[in-house]
Amino acid sequence: MAHSYAVAKPYARALFELAREQGALDGWSAFLATAATAAAEPALARQVDAPGADRERFAALIGDLCQRDPEAAAVAATAEASNFLRLLAENRRLAALPDIARAFEQLKADVENRLNVVLTAATAVDEAQQARIAEALKRRFGREVSLRFELDESLIGGARLRAEDHVIDGSVRTRLAKLASALVH
Repeated sequence: MAHSYAVAKPYARALFELAREQGALDGWSAFLATAATAAAEPALARQVDAPGADRERFAALIGDLCQRDPEAAAVAATAEASNFLRLLAENRRLAALPDIARAFEQLKADVENRLNVVLTAATAVDEAQQARIAEALKRRFGREVSLRFELDESLIGGARLRAEDHVIDGSVRTRLAKLASALVH
């Protein structure tokens, strides 16, 4: 079941405030990334949403997985992390972990004056080109840029940039869809 980003934001904000008080933004970030990956695993997601599922057991399983990740282990071992996962389980929100992690990362990026950008292209983009794109975005937004590259051959050609609420879509697939729509109307 897809969860709204709006549902995730209060959880992310509460965790963010706790992490900031503890001086553990990176640890909580790693914990949430690992927990989100586990929660998004299709086999686990189906079982969590099944009628009569023991959600507390799944919360404990996710906590155990997080403790195995060296970057997340310190936070995963805390009572706060266990209580957080149990709270999500009780409220049937374990599947919201990916959205909670994204909202947390956005809050963290804002505090660090950093912009998380995803560059999706149909073909590989070399490091030099990625650096030029990151520098142009830094000038445009006045923030440090963390650029992540994703390959998506279904774009056919071109690329798409996503930075917070901003999307720059120069993909061939989108252009073809616009052309098809114009021809139909």
